[in-house]
Parts: sequence; C-alpha cells; structure tokens
Amino acid sequence: RRRSSGVGIFERFNSRLRSSPASNSAGKDGGEPVGIPGVRQVDAKYPAFLFKQQLTAFVEKIYGFLRDNVKREITPQLGSCIQAPRLRGGSGGDASSRRGGHGGGHGAPRSPTANQLGPQLGTHWRTILDCLDDLLAVMKANHVPTFLVRKFFTQIFCFINVQLFNALLLRRECCSFSNGEYIKTGLAELENWLIESKDHTGNAWEELRYIRQAVQLLVIHQKPKKTLNEITLELCPVLSIQQLYRISTMYWDDKYGTETVSQEVLVAMKELMMKDQNTNMSNSFLLDDDSSIHFTIDDISGTMSSIDLSVVEPPEAMRENPAFRFLMDAVGSE
Repeated sequence: RRRSSGVGIFERFNSRLRSSPASNSAGKDGGEPVGIPGVRQVDAKYPAFLFKQQLTAFVEKIYGFLRDNVKREITPQLGSCIQAPRLRGGSGGDASSRRGGHGGGHGAPRSPTANQLGPQLGTHWRTILDCLDDLLAVMKANHVPTFLVRKFFTQIFCFINVQLFNALLLRRECCSFSNGEYIKTGLAELENWLIESKDHTGNAWEELRYIRQAVQLLVIHQKPKKTLNEITLELCPVLSIQQLYRISTMYWDDKYGTETVSQEVLVAMKELMMKDQNTNMSNSFLLDDDSSIHFTIDDISGTMSSIDLSVVEPPEAMRENPAFRFLMDAVGSE
C-alpha cells in the first residue's frame, strides 16, 4: 500500500505539471508548437515557477507529516516524564544520600532522588531520545539539509517545552521539590543528546528555557529568602508574573518540608497581576505550541551542500516509476 501511494504522489505531481495552462499553449504564431517531438513549446518561466510551488508544497507536507508523527509518538512519554514514580519507604538512607542524609517520612510513599531513578527514568526519557536518535539518523542518511534538520528539531523541542511546562502548571502534584529534581535529571539527558548532535540540532536547547526555569524555581533552596527581583531578573527571567505566581502558590515539598517564596513576594506578584489586568495584558499562564512552517524553499536551496548522486540510491517508488527513469540513467552514468 505504501509503495502504490508513493507512486501515486509522483504521478499526480507529473500530471499536474504536464496539464498546466502554459504547457498547453501553441507556438508564438498560433501554428504547431516547435521543439522536441511530442512535447509542446512552453514559456520557460512558468513551468519553473510551477515546479517550485509544487516542490514547496511537497516539502512542507512531508515536513509537517514527520513533525506530527514525532509529536504523537513522544506525547504519551512526556506525560510520564513530568512526575517521578513513587517509591515506598524503608530505604530512607539511600533516598536521602544525595542531600547529605536528610530523612524523609517513614513508611510513606515518596519520590526517589535522581540517583535512584535508574530504569524508571530511562524508560520514558530514553524512549524519547531513541525516537530522536532514529529520526536524526534517517535524516542524515537521506541527505536532508542541515538547515532543515535544525528547524525540525527546534520545533520538536519547542513542543516538548510546551507540553512539560503546561502540564507542570496544570497539575499541583507535579509542582513539588522531588518532581522538580526528577524533571531536571531528564532535561539533563536531553541536553547531553543535544550536545552530541549539536551540528544538526543547533540551538534547540534554548526552546526548553521555560521548563528549565520553572524547574529551577522548584529545586532552588531557601525560597523564602529570594526577593522578587532575584526571581524575575536572575532566576526566571522568561517566565511571566502569572506563571511565577502559579508555580509559587502550588509548590509543596514532600521531601524536606521546605516552604515556597515569602508572603511578601506573593503579595507583590499579585499586585503586578492586577496591574496587568487593568492594562488589558494577557493573564494566561499556559504556552501555545507553534506549528507554523518557518522556512522557504529559497532558505533550503541556499544552504544545500553538493551531493554525489552516484552514492545515493533513489527511493523504490522512483525506481519503479518510468517517469523517473532519467534519475536512474543519470546515476548510472556517474
């Protein structure tokens, strides 16, 4: 089914090009067209422009299809990445080893520290990383321009940021110190993957700045001593007052019993939110996912590297379609 579908796309692409108004025009004097037998003489500009339009639509469709598939694949995993698995008591020494031996409650369910997570963390975060690994390998093997690969992963990491951040602000049970540590450890794995793939992922790490700063607010020590300026200018500069207030009021610590920011800071945040409402500023604390296309064919063609066609095997759909015989001939003559 997949093969016939691919051939159908190419056949429709060729048929639209052959049936374009310009391709049916006659010669300049109204007589028989001249040129290659069986092929009508056409204005050279229009077919090239038409081909460019169709190629743009084709690339955008494939790009959107791949992007949406990746989103669907990682979305169930992201739901599990936002909250640490619960462990039963009885191993208090191990659970607190990372923080110098602070004890937790005895016998009560609690979240594990990062060095305890092991397989649980790897299951969800590793599934996401494996998906990204496979996708990057396929793109590199098929000579997808680096420019386009970077755009793609930038949008994927933007999606990851939106999903994790919104889930954090909508679920109070996730706004805890332990969950902050859990998410921070998973983000560190994403950062390591991006560092290893930096040539093809560019600055995708910056797309995670919202969830990174939200997590930083959860795990920072001595919150009551932080001033509003320290929080808004140094700790979480990209977060809005509404977002900061939401996290601060939902914060809880099931591990050490620490408190959220001071009452003075909360009052100041509330006053700023009231001013924002009076000036008709948006009071939404959720992020929106951007699914628009941020590139053109000219952007791609301007960054294309030379490819040796003799080492590139055309896809099966092209090899079996007579309309693309010229590709096989060109490769064979290399």
